[in-house]
Formats: sequence, structure tokens, C-alpha cells
Amino acid sequence: MSTIQDVSAEKLAQLFHDYREALAHDGRDHGIKNESSSWDRTPQSERKLMVAAARLALLELATAPAERTRSRKYYAPPGEADWGC
Repeated sequence: MSTIQDVSAEKLAQLFHDYREALAHDGRDHGIKNESSSWDRTPQSERKLMVAAARLALLELATAPAERTRSRKYYAPPGEADWGC
């Protein structure tokens, strides 16, 4: 199994794009896929945006859980919220 460090943001963005296409697909062509990927036909500006989002997602996933917990200091840990009692 690959680690987060082994995954490129470009590959992650392409996978999300492909999965989004597959999940949004209405089933009319019964799984027949064009020879060239729709990722290759995606406008460069949209591809850059998706790659940037994938980079941010990878950075967040690579962040240690303790660091993420500290950044959310205003939220109570699960089960410890004071409900005005």
C-alpha cells in the first residue's frame, strides 16, 4: 500500500476527476469509455485548480492528528461538550 508521500497531487486530482465523471455518469453508454481520458480534455485552468485542491488535501492528511486537534481549540472533543447544564 502506498503512503501519502507516494501520491502525487496531480494523480490524486486525476483520480477524483475520473471518479466524479463515473459517479455522475447516467449509464447510457454502458461502460464504454472514449480512448482519450476526459482529464486530458479538461481545461488547463480547471486542472490546475483541482491539483491545488489535491495538494491541500494531501497536506491535511499528512498533518499529525495532534496538530489538527490543536488548531480546532474552539470545538469540544467528542462527548465533552457543555450543553448549558
